Amino acid sequence: MEQRLEKISQYKTWSPKRKTDSMLELDAELYTNLGLESKREERDLVKKYSLIIYRAIKKVDWQLGCAMLLSMGKLK
Repeated sequence: MEQRLEKISQYKTWSPKRKTDSMLELDAELYTNLGLESKREERDLVKKYSLIIYRAIKKVDWQLGCAMLLSMGKLK
């Protein structure tokens, strides 16, 4: 996950919006793969990855990243 985020954030030809959109697609993909029978550990892992994604978004778009971290209660 971290490698994909690092790769996205280092594209020089991509706009900040495109980088943010790609990161949010990764986040949506994680949540889409969860189901009713997902174990607690799987849900916790997805939340952990979301936190990592939101911190990466904060580096690209500070305001959006802060808002997303605040919604998770993890703004530092």
